[in-house]
Amino acid sequence: MPENPTRPATARDGSGPAGRRGRPTGDHEARRAELLEAAASVIAREGYTNTSLRKVAQRAGCTTGTVTYYFANKEELVAAVAESRFDAFDALLGPGRDHPGIRAVLERWLSRAAGDPEFWPVMSQLLAHARYEPAFATVIERRYARHRAILASLLAAGQAQGGVRDDIPADLLADQLAAIADGWMMMFPIEPKRFTADRVQALLDAAITLITPPPGGPRAPGA
Repeated sequence: MPENPTRPATARDGSGPAGRRGRPTGDHEARRAELLEAAASVIAREGYTNTSLRKVAQRAGCTTGTVTYYFANKEELVAAVAESRFDAFDALLGPGRDHPGIRAVLERWLSRAAGDPEFWPVMSQLLAHARYEPAFATVIERRYARHRAILASLLAAGQAQGGVRDDIPADLLADQLAAIADGWMMMFPIEPKRFTADRVQALLDAAITLITPPPGGPRAPGA
């Protein structure tokens, strides 16, 4: 059957621009979510560079044409994966917004790492390649800024309640905690055996100590 002349052809390697196919049958959002999970799985196992639309299609049990209906090319697909990963980050922070508890947030952070072996490998790949891929570097920058802002608001609430040190601005503390969690993120896939239950608790204790007001310590000038 001849191709529709009004639609550009899909790149043979599955990485370039691709035309949209006829609408696949079934639940649109459910199928899109399945493709995002398949893409994340391929990225986690083979790395970003070795990920292609063809491999994602194979992982999802569909044709490359189905993938290109939802995502025009690899860059668009990976940008959508980045969005979905940060949606998960938002979910980690969400339960603490009404009753801030930084330890609980960090516990959920580490729990996600331990409970989903693909989560951190995918994020580390996205962060490592964002420098070279503007298509999803913009997504990461925008969503990461939102993530830090939410964390800063939780810390500011903790400062107002006296449970978080107030001699350092909340936004700087948020940067510090995000950097700590990013370090866990990068190392957990490489050294999972190092993150024993006891060590996780010790890491959490240390992180909380860093942001807790010292007993009887002086308040910052002007605080």
